Parts: sequence; structure tokens; C-alpha cells
Amino acid sequence: MFIIMNIALIGYGKMGKAIEKIALERGHNISAIIDMNSSLKSIDDLHEKVDVAIEFTTPSSAGKNIYECLKKSIPVVSGTTGWNINIPEIKNLCKEYKTSMFYASNFSIGMNIFMEINKNLAVMMNKFDAYKVSIEETHHIHKLDKPSGTAITLAEDIIKKYSKYNNWQLSPVNDAGHLGISSFREGETIGDHKITWKSDIDKITIEHSAKNRDGFALGAILSAEYIRDKEGYFTMRDLLNL
Repeated sequence: MFIIMNIALIGYGKMGKAIEKIALERGHNISAIIDMNSSLKSIDDLHEKVDVAIEFTTPSSAGKNIYECLKKSIPVVSGTTGWNINIPEIKNLCKEYKTSMFYASNFSIGMNIFMEINKNLAVMMNKFDAYKVSIEETHHIHKLDKPSGTAITLAEDIIKKYSKYNNWQLSPVNDAGHLGISSFREGETIGDHKITWKSDIDKITIEHSAKNRDGFALGAILSAEYIRDKEGYFTMRDLLNL
């Protein structure tokens, strides 16, 4: 049964505004906005009831925002990348305060399907060590972290399945055991990711391009709906049953 939620937006940049649009279209309420340019400046200012908080801010503030939400027993969805998430600690907080967290480096349904393709391809290619793998990602000039959290996730998934690599490195690469990631910041590009497997005889390329932010926003709202009454730590694999 569909339940209308009261949502707090933590961060009201382009993603926050896209999430607001999709949330309202789906019948939810935006009951609070916490942002440097809004009347509410911190989670302590949340006086009214919220069912879930959706957090898209910066790497320097994400951890504090998330921990404060959990300690107030507010379920939180976060898509902020570039910070070091301590999953065991998050799980303990969810248990202690009987709440939940949903984290994804990318909320696009299409991208998460792409991630599964990436994993499966790496498994198949592990028999053929003649291939060199490279990842290329392009985002808008306002994105703070480099490489993108999505590119790192893609690289780590390859490294787990393809024994030729033991780590990733921002290009240029100076270690044969490192998978190279090339990062570009151009204009208002939403998000492009390309993975290339190249040998002396052929090349395999898979890629995903986001046309707008609506796909990310919808994924964030679906994630909020998913964890509203749950306890624990969740990812897109749980939402999509992958």
C-alpha cells in the first residue's frame, strides 16, 4: 500500500530540487529543507515530524548529517559520494536507534543495471588476461569529487572479479596492477561512464549516459519509500532485488 511521506531534504542544490519535483509528483510532502540558503540550517532544527530524510550535500558534511539523522531515529537516504562511509558503524547505529539508512553512489535504475552487467562481464573476462581495462567518466564542472563515486564502484567491482588488477588509480596509471580511471569535468554533463576492455585483437566497450537528473531523483524517492518502515542498512541491490 502506498503511503504518503513527509520528507526532509538535506541539501537543496540541483539534485535536491529534482528530488522535490519527483516527490511532489508522487504525492509526498516536503516538510523541511535544510540548506545554507534555507531557514533551517541543521538537523537539530527539525521540529516537525518527518518520515525520512534525503541527503545530497558535500563530502565534508555528509557523515555528520547522516549520523545526526540516525541518532534522531530518522531514516536517511544518501547519495553523497567522496566521503568514507563506515558501514559497520552505520549498521550499529541503525540497530541502536531502530532506524535505517539507504546509500547508493548512483540512484539511476539504468546505471544499477549497468553495474550488474559490468560485474558479469568481469567474471567472463577473468579467463582472458590479455585485456586491459580502463574507465572513463565525465560530469559537470560543479562536481566536487574526482573520480566519481560511481566510477570507483565500477572499478572495485571489476577488481573483485578480474584478477589482473588489485587496485584502481586516477589516470595516468604507473602500475600495471592498477585499473585506470580517467575523469573529466565538462559543462553541465549529468553523468557519462564508459568501460573499455582492450586487447591487441579487439575491443569491448559498455557505457551509460544520464540524460537528466530525473532518473537519480526517482531512484532516491523509491529508496525512501522502501526504507520508511525498515531497520538496517540498504543499497540499490536490496531495492532492485539484484
